[in-house]
This record gives sequence, structure tokens and C-alpha cells, in this order.
Amino acid sequence: MYEEFYGFSERPFQLTPDPAFYFESLTHKKALSYLGYGLNQGEGFIVITGEVGSGKSTLVAHLKQKLDDERMTVGEVVTSALDGEEMIHVAARSFGLDVTGRDKAADLAAIELFLHEEARNGRRVLLIVDEAQNLSIGALEELRMLSNFQLGSHPLLQTLLLGQPEFKQLLAQSDELEQLRQRVIAAHHLDAMQPGEIEPYVMHRLNHVGWQGNPEIENGIWVDLHKATGGIPRKVNQVMTRLLLLGAVEERSLLDGEMLDAVVEEMSGDAAPVDTHAVKPRPDRDLPAAEAIARARDQAQHSRTAPEPVPATTGEDDARKKGLLDHQIEAIEAAFAERDKHMAVLRREVEKLGASHASSDLPEDVGQRLASIEARLDEQERSLRHVLTMMIDYFEAQGSRVAA
Repeated sequence: MYEEFYGFSERPFQLTPDPAFYFESLTHKKALSYLGYGLNQGEGFIVITGEVGSGKSTLVAHLKQKLDDERMTVGEVVTSALDGEEMIHVAARSFGLDVTGRDKAADLAAIELFLHEEARNGRRVLLIVDEAQNLSIGALEELRMLSNFQLGSHPLLQTLLLGQPEFKQLLAQSDELEQLRQRVIAAHHLDAMQPGEIEPYVMHRLNHVGWQGNPEIENGIWVDLHKATGGIPRKVNQVMTRLLLLGAVEERSLLDGEMLDAVVEEMSGDAAPVDTHAVKPRPDRDLPAAEAIARARDQAQHSRTAPEPVPATTGEDDARKKGLLDHQIEAIEAAFAERDKHMAVLRREVEKLGASHASSDLPEDVGQRLASIEARLDEQERSLRHVLTMMIDYFEAQGSRVAA
């Protein structure tokens, strides 16, 4: 919705990693330096850790773009809780090896054969393991054993481990991982962005989608944005998405501190404990659209527990402090009301033409009028589809926000 209102080519603050939006903060620049050093060594383990949303996946996506596909083969594993045997099987599958129905010994043999063939063809092999904090000690030990494969004195496999802070702690303290720890040749922990990096980060993403100064962003917003997000890129993306959505709903050309406060307050409410057994408000597909939306809004309002008293405010302040859900529903209802008005006009046009047809007194421009009605119906159909898409996206986003 907001990307159309502001004329962006795409959403600038999407949560999925995209190397096209890579921003080289100070900590990411250091991480790339460690990665470059480690890859030049061609052996052992490289470890990158960071908080959830700190940009590990985007960093790796950017790194992969810089690698030479002709000289490097990359396998990727995003782990759940794997034991040692499962780790070997998943690693083999990441290199495209068909190991269906084979045991661990067969999987190891297939991996070793693959690594030897790649080395003979002048290609290095890198295994990227994401969410390494989910791995068992046994799985990590199996990865260490894979690093033993050599052709002569030439190591055949290098491994990049990505994990959350608890993996950094595990690797540093576990006696069982001493041998793996000795094979780590480069490591870096991604810190949060500094306060002075928030504005360049946001503008980098906006410029990438064709921002031309609309909306303007109040200068004093950056310190508060850093405070609200802790400098974590994904959290910045979440807040900026909601801020732009609020700006589009209210048709604002300036995003200011008061709007940011409203968004942060709204998101703080979203972070409250959720009753997983409660029925989430959704439009009833069996009701007319306008009635279904009204019912969904009533359900959402009644599901809120212990609402805080709202002090008396001016009309402008009250509008700014309304929840984004209420703004969204009001915009949808307004769109449907406008659509109903246009449809009533079109029905009257059709009735007139029907009456003329019954009396055989058709006007000369009947063809042109019918074409005009058809075009207007098409326009209303597109408008309806757009509004329903916004509605569905918004309601579904409520359910997926915690996972994001």
C-alpha cells in the first residue's frame, strides 16, 4: 500500500534478506574483512554471530554475490536441531548429492568423492551453516570431522558458521568443542548499528526504491528511532514499515517524531503476550465485504484487554494516536463506500438503457455509453481487488509479525 502512495518501486524495508539492500555499517565492514581473510586461508572455520535481525543473512547473501562461481562451490544449510548423522546427510544434500536412503558411511563417502572431484577441477568448496546455535554438540563435531578431508596437504572444505550470541558463548566455553575451537581461523560478532548510522541506513534503502523526497523525514527522528530499535536492522525495518504505512493512511508528506511515537506505542502493544487459543479477527468470507470488515473491527476492539484510559485530545491528536488497525479499516471502508456510490450511478445508467431498449428508443450514442460503463466497471473491479488485497495483507501480517 504505502509503496504505491509514495511512488516506490518496491518495499524498502522488507524483512527478508536481500543483498541489493546491503548496507555496510561499521560492524558489517569489519565482518566482511574477517570473512575475506578467512576465505583467503582456504581452511578451517569462520564464525559470524549476532543478535536476531542483526543482518547475518544479508551479509552472507552479499558475500555470495562477490564470490566467483567458477572457482567456488557453495552449499547452504539452515538448521533445526540436527544430530550428527542428520548433519552429514543434510550437508551432502546441500551440495546436490543424491543420498536418499543411504547410511552415514555412504553419505561421508559421497561427500569425500565430491570434494576430491571439485579440487581436481580447480574449485574450492564452502559450506555455510546458518542458525548454528540449534546444532547439537554431535553435529558440530561431525562438521569438524568433515574439515579433515584433504587431497595431499590441501584442505578440501571450509565452513562458515552463522549463529546467535548463545552460539558464541557455547563455542567459547564448551570443553567438548575444544578441537573445533582450535580450527576457527576468523570470527566476528555483529554489533548493533551506531546512532549516527541510522539515517544513512534508512536513506540507503529509500534511495534504492526511487525515493524522491516524498515523504520528507524530520531530522530529529533518528535518535528516537535508534533508541526504539537498539540499532538492530530488522527492528529498524519493522518500525519504518509501520511509520510509512501510517504516513500513507493519513496521506502525510512529512514523517515526524509524533508519528514515530505513535508507531512505537502501537508496536509495544503488539509485543504484549498473545493468547494462542484466541480467535484472530478476520473478515467473514460469507458476509458482504463492508459488513464483514465492520464485524472484524468489532472483534479486534473487544479482544483488547484492560484498555488504557484515553485523555481528552484535539481532533488532530486523536487521529494521530489511533491504532494503525483502525486507520486501515477506515481506509478500506471509505474505499468501499466510494465504490458503492459509483456502482449506484452505473446501475442507474444501465436502467436507463434498459428502458430505452424496451421502448425501442435507443439513443444514438448507446455504443459509446455502454463502452464507458464497461470501462468504469473494470476500474471499480481493479479498485475492489486492490482494497481486498490490502485488507488480506494487513490481517495476515498481524498473525505473522511474531515470526518475522
